[in-house]
Amino acid sequence: MIRNEYTPDEVSPPGESLADLLEERGMSQAELAQKTGYSEKSILEIIQGRAPITPEIAVKLEMVLEIPARFWNARQAQYQESIEKKQQTHR
Repeated sequence: MIRNEYTPDEVSPPGESLADLLEERGMSQAELAQKTGYSEKSILEIIQGRAPITPEIAVKLEMVLEIPARFWNARQAQYQESIEKKQQTHR
């Protein structure tokens, strides 16, 4: 076990960060979909945590929102790691 490392009980899906950012900027999901070239359904699935932010999507988000792709990739990786750790502890 790793010591001196903070591990939160829950990690929110990266789509929550995306939703917060859109709200902060006054941008709709439809507008983001149009600017990224993805469907509104795809954007909604990411926001709801039902679809991951892939490296390709992260780059598109960087181009549109000017938030580095590495941020989105890291959020996705942290979320997936959290889910895996939770599954491992419940086996």
